[in-house]
Amino acid sequence: MSVTVRDNPDKSRFEVLLDDEVAGFIDYSIADGRITMIHTEVDPKFNGRGLGRELVTYALEDARRRHLGVVPVCPYVRRTIAKNPEQYLDLVPADQRARFDLPAADGDAEPAAVS
Repeated sequence: MSVTVRDNPDKSRFEVLLDDEVAGFIDYSIADGRITMIHTEVDPKFNGRGLGRELVTYALEDARRRHLGVVPVCPYVRRTIAKNPEQYLDLVPADQRARFDLPAADGDAEPAAVS
C-alpha cells in the first residue's frame, strides 16, 4: 500500500491517500501570507496507520516551503506544533501564539514564516 500526501488547491485542502483512496484531509484557507488550518479528518477505517501525522507534517512543511505563517485553528495541528515546538513553533506568527496557548519563542524572536 502506498501513501501519498498532496495539496488539492481546488478544494482548499491537503489530502492523504492510501493507494488511490482519499483517507483524510486538512481543510485550509490562505490569506495575507498565512494559512489557516481549519479541520483535520481521517476516515475511521484508516485509523492507527499514522496517516494523520503524515498529513499534518506534510502540511506544516509545505507552509514552511511557501513561507506562509500557520494559524492552527485545528486542535490536531495545534497539538502537533505544541509537541514539536523546535520544528514548528516558528511557523506560527508571534501574534497568534497566545491565542492558541502556544509558547512564545525564546526571547520572543520573530517567527521564520512570513507574518
